[in-house]
Amino acid sequence: MKQKEKINNSKLSADGLRVELEKLEEKQFRLGFKHKVTPLSNPMELRQLRRDIARMKTWIRSNDLQASGKE
Repeated sequence: MKQKEKINNSKLSADGLRVELEKLEEKQFRLGFKHKVTPLSNPMELRQLRRDIARMKTWIRSNDLQASGKE
């Protein structure tokens, strides 16, 4: 994920982040399936995607905590 995308995604609403998370998880599923059938040209893409998903989940959790007044 590029630095500019990180900044833009961190400013999204909770619903927007959840939509992006669903898209990333779907992409991860498809790439994982594709990788098992035929090797990917860039298997590091799976690692980067996994990290992007973790980053999204962190932002969502952070937003939830801020909304509830804890932190």
